Amino acid sequence: MRPSVEQRLTAELEGFKRDGVYKRLNYLDSPQAARVVMEGRGDVIILSSNNYLGLCTVPEVIRAGHEALDRFGAGTASVRFICGTFTIHRELEAELASFVGTEASLSFVSCWTANEAVCPTVLGPEDIVISDQLNHASIIDSIRLARQITKCQHALYRHSDMKDLEEKLQAAKEARSRLIFTDGVFSMEGDVARLADIVALAQKYDAAVAVDDSHATGVLGRTGRGTPEHTGTLGQIDIITSTLGKALGGASGGFVASSTAFCDYLTQRSRPQLFSNALPCTIAGSAMAAVRYLRSHPELITRLRQNTAYFRDQLKARGFKPIDGDTPIIPVILGETAKAIQMSEMLLSEGVFVTGFGYPVVPKGEARVRCQISAAHTRGDLDQALRAFDKVGRKLKLV
Repeated sequence: MRPSVEQRLTAELEGFKRDGVYKRLNYLDSPQAARVVMEGRGDVIILSSNNYLGLCTVPEVIRAGHEALDRFGAGTASVRFICGTFTIHRELEAELASFVGTEASLSFVSCWTANEAVCPTVLGPEDIVISDQLNHASIIDSIRLARQITKCQHALYRHSDMKDLEEKLQAAKEARSRLIFTDGVFSMEGDVARLADIVALAQKYDAAVAVDDSHATGVLGRTGRGTPEHTGTLGQIDIITSTLGKALGGASGGFVASSTAFCDYLTQRSRPQLFSNALPCTIAGSAMAAVRYLRSHPELITRLRQNTAYFRDQLKARGFKPIDGDTPIIPVILGETAKAIQMSEMLLSEGVFVTGFGYPVVPKGEARVRCQISAAHTRGDLDQALRAFDKVGRKLKLV
């Protein structure tokens, strides 16, 4: 007799534990910040959060969420076009479009659903989407949905390989439309998309460019406007998707920013808009306040860059080999998944929370601990974390 689904899953979970790849949740009893109170651990330095600017705990951001809750209540209680939307959504969308340099934007409950809205809504069997090999899972699933639902064509180019991308564009010259879809910052590597080269190829082959800028919005560029500002392509990207759940307040939510017509079409036809409640008003309020706070406090971006450079250089000085880059994502490659998880657990015992990643999140043999730096970290925080890395690295014979 076949084992039940429950029995099969239980056996697989036990296998994860034996192999040292089982993920355990750690519960926080304080707001997300540079240091947190972790249940059973006490005071812990966070090196695994997307709270790049430290805006999760800024009083103006928190207060704006409270005020939106008081004014608009908990939520729309239905889909925006059915029961009415709130003026705060319109205000947020105008703010986001202005910030990233597009005509319009449309908010979603997450960047996952924002990405999921793009390809299945606008691409048909005559169209092709050409995507980077290391794109985020949400882009991959958006493309999978489009291939299943609308039968669009798909091609994959080697990571940041412009020669391969050009070959794929040449092969797709008969398609009705060509969409190049890439992450702005690749979250597991911390490297930046070659947007200037991608835009040049898009212009040459009459293609549109879509960028998921989740790990760059509020982080890269002189004023934090993301990968386009960082690469000199601000105003040249056709579609930008991003999140409100990282640098911009850290709660949840996402958006698509593009032309007025594109955003209107998503409002009319995208399933995540037509069949989901709107973004909660508390998040709309706090995210809008986060954008405005960033505009008036550009020193946060300077501090983030300084902290990132210091931590990366100090890791190297201690014998570690972090991946080079311009972003506050600093991966330290260890090889095997069990080793990455062991190191993260040992670091947590030293009061430093940094997550180990292995297969299937990253390819086999490329497991890592991924450090993420925040403008909220003090030099004391970073030095304490570095001492923990040194101690654990020596125990594991990594340095």
